[in-house]
Amino acid sequence: MSAAFDTLKFVRRLRESGFSESQAEAVAEAFRDASTEALATKHDIELLRHDLKETELRLTGDLTLVKWMLGLIVVAEVAPWLVKFFSGA
Repeated sequence: MSAAFDTLKFVRRLRESGFSESQAEAVAEAFRDASTEALATKHDIELLRHDLKETELRLTGDLTLVKWMLGLIVVAEVAPWLVKFFSGA
């Protein structure tokens, strides 16, 4: 739901400040068009929410993979040292 834009009031205010009728109407129309284009709809927000949820799931999976890889690297680096340490070599 968007707020109502009072074009007539806007045009009157522009006319009072020195705009010609055609200038005031053009500015009011441009302002109305620009302000309605910038609004996100509920559908836009739901799409964004869905995209963010997918990204969160993907990142969570990627982080799990990174944790496993780091764990394996640590084990691969520490295991030979532990074997050497406890074997007395």
